[in-house]
Amino acid sequence: MNTRLKSLAVGNTLQERQHTPTNVSLFLYNAAIWNAHRIHYDEAYTTSVEKHPGVVIDGPLQGDWLVQVLTDWLLEDGELATFEYSNRRASYLGETLTAGGKVTAIDLESGIVNLEIFIRNEKFEIVTPGNATVRFFKP
Repeated sequence: MNTRLKSLAVGNTLQERQHTPTNVSLFLYNAAIWNAHRIHYDEAYTTSVEKHPGVVIDGPLQGDWLVQVLTDWLLEDGELATFEYSNRRASYLGETLTAGGKVTAIDLESGIVNLEIFIRNEKFEIVTPGNATVRFFKP
């Protein structure tokens, strides 16, 4: 059995990562994924036409941050088996968002670990909840 897996306990938390995107980073992210929706980089359009209070931080980018926090926690000890998330509340340029999670179940025999994951804003509101399952490799 994997030694890291044996040391886990329900309630263990993942090391959190903070993200404060800039207009440039949002523009580049959207260019990379071929997303031309102007709410992610054009403030005048976003506020006057779409009526958002500011440039909107991409939902898929938040999903990428969740995967990063999971893979940083896993290191080389396992693999991401399942992953789901839901963007429940918009986040805007200028906000610092935090990605994190905690262990919710462990199956030592199979090496499967279930996690609750999240993106939260500066008010500690969960804006993007999710769940993941990881599989630890056997030694």
